[in-house]
Amino acid sequence: MVHVPKLTRAAAIAALRNPLALIADRWTPDPRTVRRAALAALVMSVVIVVTGGAVRLTGSGLGCPTWPTCTDDSLTTTRAMGFHGVVEFGNRMLTYVLCAAVGWAIVAARAEKPRRRSLTRLGWAQFWVVMGNAVLGGVVVLVGLNPYTVAAHFLLSSALIAVATVLWQRTREGDGTPRPLVGKAVQQLVWFLVAASVLLIAVGTVVTGAGPHAGDSSQVERIPIDWESVSKLHAVLAWIVVTLTFALWFVLKAVDAPGGPLARTRELFLILLGQGVIGYVQYFTHLPEVLVGLHMLGSCLVWIGVLRVLLSLRERPGAAPGLPGPSAEVAVGTPA
Repeated sequence: MVHVPKLTRAAAIAALRNPLALIADRWTPDPRTVRRAALAALVMSVVIVVTGGAVRLTGSGLGCPTWPTCTDDSLTTTRAMGFHGVVEFGNRMLTYVLCAAVGWAIVAARAEKPRRRSLTRLGWAQFWVVMGNAVLGGVVVLVGLNPYTVAAHFLLSSALIAVATVLWQRTREGDGTPRPLVGKAVQQLVWFLVAASVLLIAVGTVVTGAGPHAGDSSQVERIPIDWESVSKLHAVLAWIVVTLTFALWFVLKAVDAPGGPLARTRELFLILLGQGVIGYVQYFTHLPEVLVGLHMLGSCLVWIGVLRVLLSLRERPGAAPGLPGPSAEVAVGTPA
């Protein structure tokens, strides 16, 4: 058995003030554990978006008609709330799973040796985005699924996915100064791709806010725009993103770029093709719920893919030779 020394009174007080420091003093996670914790937080960030979409697509958005309790008299769903209450309350409970995943990422990042403040900052950024989105989700319920608040809820979820993706990438790198792997022109092309993707996602929320899936069987306010016209604009933006991705792949091949950016661009292109097929099929089949849910999942994967392309344009070695982790090992093993 491993002997764990007893805490002195001073140490106990310090632990209460900063429990993360106590854990870090007594535990050093393997780098793979830190990476897996960051990946778990990213996966849960996507899951909460997909299950939130399921709430809307099943008409369960007001299954729990108030917040933070489910009803005025009950914290949890009741038998009288039926199927819709179970779906909405289940999605609320998944927020706690997301918090646990983010918390695990924060603890693992804080305990890693040597300490990397950049990772813990990203972990805490995820936590506060989750808290903000939980409150915004409550506002969505309290205002009766107002489409503008629903759109803001999804956009904040996309911000959470962005932070989680960056954290996952940073756990696989060092803390050295970033070194670009491609030229300025390629970097600018990728930033155009990122901007087009942000606009694509934003217009997608307008399509949702104007479309037929209001989120509840009762009369719910919709954005007063013809959703089919906005859908066509959304499709045009999707083609712009696809074209930029293909152009980027062609340019990277032409300049003989490293394998990392090429691989990430190829992955993004394949994701976009799948997402495009789903998008057109759902449009011409009058938006069946299953395909709309798959399209929401695809939106998350496209966003992650775009961010991975952006992050692949540079490398970050260890801050100093000999630091643990894959990046440092590469830096030490590579001749100067």
